[in-house]
Amino acid sequence: MSLEDDCDDAGSNIWCPGARYRPEPPEALARASHFTPHEIKLMYRGFKQECPTGVVDEEAFKNIFSQFFPLGDASQYAHFVFNTVKHKQRGKLNFEEFLGTLSALGRGSRQEKLSWVFALYDADGDGRISRAEMLAVVRAVYELLGRAAAPPVPPRAAEDHVDRIFHLMDTNADGVVTPDELARWCARDPALLGSLDTLDTVL
Repeated sequence: MSLEDDCDDAGSNIWCPGARYRPEPPEALARASHFTPHEIKLMYRGFKQECPTGVVDEEAFKNIFSQFFPLGDASQYAHFVFNTVKHKQRGKLNFEEFLGTLSALGRGSRQEKLSWVFALYDADGDGRISRAEMLAVVRAVYELLGRAAAPPVPPRAAEDHVDRIFHLMDTNADGVVTPDELARWCARDPALLGSLDTLDTVL
């Protein structure tokens, strides 16, 4: 039985007959993730309410993401998050891919979380983070915070932040940060490792 059938049987009104994508059964998804079948059903209901066709493109993803950050501009950060997902359908995000991202980020090991963070900054997917890539993501974070930032963010805050840490992370001074360099940098700072643990989620 698929998630669609399960939700229909439960009397849910989220199934749209015109939907073109049907995810795997919740039990199968649970075996491939860090969530239980019950948690997956709850998440799927929410996903279908926002994405009745079962897939979401980048613009729709940005619209959904921006609802969580009404005081700032979430579009650029949402672009980078969307870019971390390996899309089976080019430019489209399905429920399994959405679930896989949440599983790694929310319930995964520190290595899984570090891999996601690296993918977030490695915008072109070449396995290295350039200073320009880091600056683009940090700028997006400040735009995301918007008026919610306290104290207010100075105009050159993103540049100053990257200037402070990039050369420290780039231990061999070759102009890029590798996955190993990122891992070593995080391992030096217990607060950073702790922040990865706080990404754990409970539904």
